[in-house]
Amino acid sequence: MSATTAAADAGAKAPQARPAAPQQPPSKKHVIRTLGRSLREYKKASILSPLFVIVEAVIEILIPSVIAVLIDRGITGESMPDIWKYGLILIACAAVSLIAGFLSGRFAAIASSGFAKNLRHDEFEQVQRFSFANIDRFSTGSIITRLTTDVTNVQNAYQMIIRVGMRAPVMLIVAWIFAFRISPQISMVFLACIPVLAVGLFGLIIIVHPIFERVFHTYDELNNVVDENLQGIRVVKSFNREDFEDRKFGRISQKIYALFCKAEKLLSINSPLFNVCMYASLITIAWVGARQIVASGNNASVGLTTGDLTALVTYAMQIMMAMMMLSMIFVMVIISRASAERICGVLTEESTIRETADPVTDVADGSIDFDHVTFRYSDHSERPVLDDIDLHIRSGQTIGIVGGTGSAKSSLVQLIPRLYDVSSGTLKVGGVDVRDYELEALRDEVAMVLQKNVLFAGTIAENLRWGNPYATDEEIRHACELAQADGFIQEFPDKYDTYIEQGGTNVSGGQRQRLCIARALLKKPKILILDDSTSAVDTKTDKLIREAFHHEIPNTTKIIIAQRVASVEESDKIVVMHEGRILDQGTNAELLERCEEYRSIYESQTQQHAQQDLDKESQDLHEEESEASGFTTDYDEDTRTSDVIARQKEREREREADVAQDIEAIKGGER
Repeated sequence: MSATTAAADAGAKAPQARPAAPQQPPSKKHVIRTLGRSLREYKKASILSPLFVIVEAVIEILIPSVIAVLIDRGITGESMPDIWKYGLILIACAAVSLIAGFLSGRFAAIASSGFAKNLRHDEFEQVQRFSFANIDRFSTGSIITRLTTDVTNVQNAYQMIIRVGMRAPVMLIVAWIFAFRISPQISMVFLACIPVLAVGLFGLIIIVHPIFERVFHTYDELNNVVDENLQGIRVVKSFNREDFEDRKFGRISQKIYALFCKAEKLLSINSPLFNVCMYASLITIAWVGARQIVASGNNASVGLTTGDLTALVTYAMQIMMAMMMLSMIFVMVIISRASAERICGVLTEESTIRETADPVTDVADGSIDFDHVTFRYSDHSERPVLDDIDLHIRSGQTIGIVGGTGSAKSSLVQLIPRLYDVSSGTLKVGGVDVRDYELEALRDEVAMVLQKNVLFAGTIAENLRWGNPYATDEEIRHACELAQADGFIQEFPDKYDTYIEQGGTNVSGGQRQRLCIARALLKKPKILILDDSTSAVDTKTDKLIREAFHHEIPNTTKIIIAQRVASVEESDKIVVMHEGRILDQGTNAELLERCEEYRSIYESQTQQHAQQDLDKESQDLHEEESEASGFTTDYDEDTRTSDVIARQKEREREREADVAQDIEAIKGGER
C-alpha cells in the first residue's frame, strides 16, 4: 500500500504533529480493563506467579513459629529429638520456600515480559490503523515514548504487583494473625503503625503523580528534539548549529532532571517514615515483651517465653518489610500510572476513518468525481483547506494540477485514497463514494508518489516489492525502465541487490524519486498520483517519464502535481488552484487564453528558460571569442569586446521576439 504516507502542500498541509489534546484521564477501572486485554496468552503465568508467591509467604511465616518451638522445646528443654525434628521441619520449609520463590520469580518474569511485548504490539498495530487525522494528534516523540519508556514502566510495575504485591499483603495479614495468637496485646503495636504509614503513602501519591505526568510529557519533547536533529543532521552541520542543538537538548534534559529530583525528594520521605515506624515497633515489642517474660518467669503456661518474643520480633520484621514492599509498589504505581494512562490514550484512540458494515471491494475504474467537496483538517478550523471543489476526471485521463505554494494541491489528492475524509460534499472513485469502499481495496488501486519520498532499509528490489510483493525480476526491471531508473541501477556494482540505507540517504533525490515512481508502477493501479514527484529530476528525464506513462499505462488515470508548467502542459486537463479553491480548469491553450494566474506562471517560467538559454549561448560566444583571440593577436581588445556585447544583445532580442510570437500563436489557437 503506497498510500500510507503523504505530505500536505507547504502552506496548506496538516498542522504539525503535536501531543494529544488535553482530556480527562481515564478511570482506574478503564485503564486496568484496557491494559488487561494485552495479557492474552500470559494469563496463566500471571495466575501461577501469585499462587507460588502465596506458598512462599505462608512458609516463611511458619518458620518463626517453628523456630519458637525449637527454642522452647529443643534448646530450653534440652531435647535432642525435638531439635532434630524441628530442625528437619525448618529445612523442609526452607526448601519449599526456595522452590516456590524460584517458580514465582520465573512466572512473574514471563508474565511481565510477555505483557510488555503484547502492549508494544497492540500500540504499534493501533498506530497503523490510525488515520492521518489521528496521527496529527500525537507527535513522533510521544508515540516513541509510549512504545518504550511508558511500556517499560508498566512492565516493571506489573511484575512488582503480581509478585511483591501479592507477597506483601499475605505476609502482612498472616504474620499479624500469628503474632496475635502469641500475644494479642503486642500485636496491637503493628496496627497502630498502619494509619501513620497509610496517610504518608497516600499523601505522597497525590503530590508526586502530577510531577511524573509532567516528566513523561517532557520525555516526549526530548524525543522530538532528538528525532528532529537526526532527521535534519545535514542541515545542522551545514549551518554549524551543533552548539545551538546541544543547548536545546540540554535545556530539556535539565528540565527532566529537575522534575525527577523534585519527585524523588518527595518520595525519599517514604524511607525515614518506615524506619521510624519499624524501630518504634521493635522498641515497644522489646519493652512490653521483656516485662511479660519477667512476669511469667519464661513459662509458656503462665505467659510469654523467650521463644515467643523471638517469634514476635521476627514477625515484626516481616510485617515491617511487607509494609516497606508495599511502599515500593506504591512508588512504582505512582510512576507507572501516568505511563498506563498514556498507553491507554493510544489503545483507545478511535480512527476517524471507518469502513461501512458491507464495504465495496472492487474499484470499477479510475474515474474521480469531486462533488462540491469541502475539507478541514480540524472541525475547529476557522476556514476550510479545500472549499467547494467541483472536479470530474474520466478514467484514463491525465490531469495536471498547478498553483502557488499553500494552494492545497496535496490536500486535494490525499482525499482520493481516503487518507482523510471530506468534511462535506461527496468524493467518488469508480462511481462509488470512497467512504463505501473497503480501505484496502481502495488504496490498492491508488498509488501515490510524493516529492519527499521514503525508501526503507533493504535492497533496491526489496524496496520496489513494496508495490507488489510477488513481482518478478522482469516486472521490476520493466517498471524501472518506465521510471527511467534502470540506467543508474545498472551502474551500481550489485545492481538491484544494492543496499539502500534507511531513508534512502545513499542515493540522490532524483534517484530516490524515480525508484518510488517504479515502486508505484508495480502496483499497476487504476489511479496514479505524482505529487511533485519529479521535482528533483531534470526536464529531459521528466519528459521521458511522462512519455512512458502515455504509451505504457494509457488506461490509468494520472494526476500530476507540478511546479513546472512543462510537466503538465500536455495533460488532458489542467487544474489551477488558489487558496484551496479551483481557480480554473481546461487545456493548456484554454488556460493561456482566459486564466491570468496560469498565464503568469507560464510566461515567467518560459522567459526564465529563455534567459537560461541566452546565458548559455553568451557563455559559448565568450569561449569562441577567447579561442579566436589566441590566433588573431592584432585584434583590438576593446573592439572585440564591443562586438561580443552587440552580438549578445542581438541574440537576446531575437529570442524575446520568438517567445512573444509563440505566446501570441497559442492565444490565437494556432498551436
